[in-house]
Amino acid sequence: MKKLLMMLSTALMLGGIASAQKIAFEEYNLDNGMHVILHNDPSAPVVVTSVMYHVGSKDETPDRTGFAHFFEHLLFEGTENIKRGEWFKIVTSNGGVNNANTSDDRTYYYEVFPSNNLELALWMESERLMHPVINKIGVDTQNGVIKEEKRSRYDNQPYGNIIGAVKEKMFKNHPYRWTTIGSMEHLDAATLEEFQAFNKKFYIPNNAVLVVAGDFENGKAKEWIQKYFGSIQRGKDIKKQIFVEEPITQMIKATYEDHNIQIPMVLATYRTPSMKTRDARVLDLISSYLSDGKSSKLYKKIVDEKKMALQIDAFGFSQEDYGMYILYGLPMGTHTSEDLIKEVDEEIVKIQTKLISEKDYQKLQNTFDNRFVNKNGNLEGIAENLATYYLLYGDVNLINSEIELLHSITREEIREVAKKYLNPNQRLILDYVPSKTASQN
Repeated sequence: MKKLLMMLSTALMLGGIASAQKIAFEEYNLDNGMHVILHNDPSAPVVVTSVMYHVGSKDETPDRTGFAHFFEHLLFEGTENIKRGEWFKIVTSNGGVNNANTSDDRTYYYEVFPSNNLELALWMESERLMHPVINKIGVDTQNGVIKEEKRSRYDNQPYGNIIGAVKEKMFKNHPYRWTTIGSMEHLDAATLEEFQAFNKKFYIPNNAVLVVAGDFENGKAKEWIQKYFGSIQRGKDIKKQIFVEEPITQMIKATYEDHNIQIPMVLATYRTPSMKTRDARVLDLISSYLSDGKSSKLYKKIVDEKKMALQIDAFGFSQEDYGMYILYGLPMGTHTSEDLIKEVDEEIVKIQTKLISEKDYQKLQNTFDNRFVNKNGNLEGIAENLATYYLLYGDVNLINSEIELLHSITREEIREVAKKYLNPNQRLILDYVPSKTASQN
């Protein structure tokens, strides 16, 4: 089995690379509102079948957080026709792999099979959608699994609560203010009926996109899709609540204590617009310019030359409604968090007042060209990108055209967007420090 999975992985990679430059696809809707996207690539005998649901942690209520992530786990428990504990056995015994993940905005499930098992994959995903078994034993089992995940990935992991600490301060009204894993107390307090109601509301065909990518015959795939998904009843239309955050006009200062660390970290975080906007893409370029790799401005200056920090970095936290631009550093020696922020601010002011050089601009273009190709470098990535561009961006063809948007961004835009979003009065400064009871080992 291990050898078979390795062969499957290799075939997946080779098949994707062959079509990384231009992604051809077909899309259509079933009568029940489910959107379908087909991407045919016969270069390797592999097929990816995935379903993305437009439900994430932002669709929860403040007293019942963690539901979307809970369902990422719960919907592997079994269905009316797949016995409890059999899901992964069926996948592996047929030469496949599968997984799922959850974000603030969506939940994603997928299987990778040899091509001759496409019908099996479609049946399994239709079972997850139409006949999930949501009972007490499944809820109690996954409750324990998620508690262990929270302990290992958040509570006992060095710097494991950074995103949660930042989000809590950056959002006052929007559900982005809590993490996807949510509150264990909320999950403990939830009734079985609440879980069943959450499933009935969000895991419906008209709140989902089905993607099939790889080596398959289109006519047969459409026949099976209609057979297994076409009869599923359309759910009630979901009206998404709109949450508006007031602009940050005065610097927020906060401290978070982590008992797992001994070296403090400082974070400067700015709230940014939806990842669908042009400004968000400009901020991606700025992030790369400042901190992408050891040749970036911040790393060369603060780590290499001045040796003020063990690490300095920045990244965009892309989300459907709002985003965050997060800069962070680990001070070294006698240098303080304030020292690092001062150095970072100097580099931001340079971007705000001067055009970056043509050489640096071309380097950014090359970097994002490489990212664009790598992003679609395998079938698994292509399937997820097709689903994401449809469900969250509303334009599947961005899988081919987004690079053109990035190339159209000018040096002048980089300067103006930096001036618009990256000012001291628009940010959170978070000192993420060792707790007074932290281990000294």
